[in-house]
Amino acid sequence: MNRKKWFGFIVWAVVMVVLVACNDSKTSSSKDPKNTDDSTSNTDNLNKEGFPIVKEPIDLTFFTGRYEQNLDQYEETLVFKTYAEKTGVNVNFEEVAFGTLTEKRNLALTSQDYPDVFYSSRIPAADLFKYGQQGIFMPLNDLIDKYAPNIKAAMEKHPDIKKGLTMPDGNIYSIPSYYSPDFLSMLIGKPIWIKKPWLEKLGIEEPKTTDEFYEFLKEIKETDLNENGENDEIPFSSQSMNEIVDHIKGAWGLGSRGLANKYVDVDPATGDLRFFRIDPKYKEMLQYVNKLYSEGLIDQDIYTTDPANFNAKGAEGIYGATIAPNPETVMNQSDYIGMGALKGPHGDQLYSHVKAPLVHVGAFAITNKNQHPEATIRWIDYFFGEEGATFQFMGIEGETYTVNGKGEYEFVEEITNNPDGLTFDQALTPYVTWMGGSYPGYVQYKYFKGSESLPSAVAVGEKVKGNAPEEIWNAFNYTEDEINFMQSIGSDIHTYLDEMEAKFITGEISFDEWDKHVKQVENMDIERYLEITNAAYERYENS
Repeated sequence: MNRKKWFGFIVWAVVMVVLVACNDSKTSSSKDPKNTDDSTSNTDNLNKEGFPIVKEPIDLTFFTGRYEQNLDQYEETLVFKTYAEKTGVNVNFEEVAFGTLTEKRNLALTSQDYPDVFYSSRIPAADLFKYGQQGIFMPLNDLIDKYAPNIKAAMEKHPDIKKGLTMPDGNIYSIPSYYSPDFLSMLIGKPIWIKKPWLEKLGIEEPKTTDEFYEFLKEIKETDLNENGENDEIPFSSQSMNEIVDHIKGAWGLGSRGLANKYVDVDPATGDLRFFRIDPKYKEMLQYVNKLYSEGLIDQDIYTTDPANFNAKGAEGIYGATIAPNPETVMNQSDYIGMGALKGPHGDQLYSHVKAPLVHVGAFAITNKNQHPEATIRWIDYFFGEEGATFQFMGIEGETYTVNGKGEYEFVEEITNNPDGLTFDQALTPYVTWMGGSYPGYVQYKYFKGSESLPSAVAVGEKVKGNAPEEIWNAFNYTEDEINFMQSIGSDIHTYLDEMEAKFITGEISFDEWDKHVKQVENMDIERYLEITNAAYERYENS
């Protein structure tokens, strides 16, 4: 080889080594759980403990999902205005109403026009993994370990937080909205409420079995319980048929790991993963719901109602049983009691309507445009400690809440009984922003005073505690190939099941077609579906 060729070869080899090294560095940056290095960011301005968080003020921009009824300038609310002064971190909240959130969040990510943080933005796990792999969302493993003692303590107390946040590459890309498993009324969210005066008028006890519940509903339909001479009582109503199914299926022992996985649970007989939507017991449960619907015991408007109409009818006091956060707050009805777990025909008595504690996995994500990740993780970490959580949900003692003789937190009367006639949520809007959900935070009974904290709701939690699932799963996280399957064939399976079940319930399709229906589901590659779900479940358990 002559000198010129030899020199050219050497130059080519050096270039290739540099390119490979750069590529390895990028790969490491996007996939290594331990990739956050203080040397890559400016920590000179950071106070590692206490307040302010930074020595000199910094500015951050948050893409923020907003409950439509909240104020449109979060930085002007009492909590965030006070927190900016306390921390030295000035946040510009770019609010996007929940109604258009998904569209605008996706547009921001795909167009690369995104800010320092996505806050209360309901980022699904698949997107966290996808954009985390691309380096857009920053891995938080090291940041949590070094700068977030409250989040770290919550993960140690509740291992399911880490299980639910850890992606298949081992990285954590987000901070969640997490409900304490001890706060059962919060995880239930929407119990079945029954009208106590009507029970007393009928001279019957609270229904304990599916048969007794059926008889109670039938009595309501046949009796003028509100004594107005009209047949306007509605035995059972909800905003959706899915809510009814999610409650009733527990009486057949289905949904044994809560609501986060609506298609699979664990078969108590074998301990194996079970696709329960084609189980013979699921057919029986649908037949029971079909009986309620076909006999007019379920609101016939259930497939077309909207929240406003549903609550308006409820405010007339005409529901015998209803599924809602709390009739006291959404219908101004205080004469309902929460029903316990119903026992089914085979002796099952499972309270299946329990949400995963990890309600929103993608409530807070730091992007690669953020020049102050350490300060940012410290900013959110405060809200996972008791002092910060009380501040986040209750505001400032003496101004928005007081502490009674029992050590319990209570909002001031201006909020609970507003002199200007404002609702509870309206009276809260100048002070806090958690109404409507999706916020990153750690929710416990002590300092969360929404409808789930009312005595009637807490009583439901106590009543069903012995029948709640022994283990509640968070949603599983999938690899890129698995996501592709679940978003294509898996999605087709889900859509088919939802459509067919509605037809079975309404009587559009006879249950004589059930075996044909099951065969169709099996032919849609349910075997591969279960393989993927099993793999995700094993990763979840080993996280």
